Amino acid sequence: MFSIYGMSGPVFRGSLEELKQVRQLHSLRAVRPIATEGEESGVAVIASPPRAEAIHAYQEMLHHDQERGPLYLAEQVMQRQVITVAASDDVAQAWRTLHDHHIHQAPVLDDAARLIGVVSERNLLTALNIDADRIIASLSRQVRDVMTTPVVATAPLTDIRLIATVMLDQDVDGVPIVDDNGRLVGFVSRSDILRAVVADPPLSLWR
Repeated sequence: MFSIYGMSGPVFRGSLEELKQVRQLHSLRAVRPIATEGEESGVAVIASPPRAEAIHAYQEMLHHDQERGPLYLAEQVMQRQVITVAASDDVAQAWRTLHDHHIHQAPVLDDAARLIGVVSERNLLTALNIDADRIIASLSRQVRDVMTTPVVATAPLTDIRLIATVMLDQDVDGVPIVDDNGRLVGFVSRSDILRAVVADPPLSLWR
């Protein structure tokens, strides 16, 4: 189950399939190229096979006795000690928070400690001039002015493959984990998922 949290609080709760239909998130998708390589010169481009067909072909090549291990859930891989920033923090303060804790992004909370967005180094660099990790110029902006919102969040028992799908679809580097009351309880980043993939026993990708 996934949720969307914005400035006014939770605005959606539903499945991954329903999430893909939510218009508020369309602006978070990666920009598509103007043309596929080869189109501008009149060269025919061979279309890649549909994703479902490719997966099916891969599965047919595997032996059924090659089950690779248990599924992983968000609660098994998430960071439980979550570093957060406040929407009212200035961008320089937020940058120092990320830098001091060696992280690249952080959930954003409002004055009532409710999740309302995520801010990344990429967001902050729109208002900061950084040289060798040192702030040399800063616009008068708060985190709320540059953060990504609305933000997709999910529950602790969500399969991390679904979380990875959201990261790819929405072009985000992490997903906040919230409990049934909407309280922030963890955070799953791309690095967390990569660590799960290489762990022993390894992640079962095709189960």
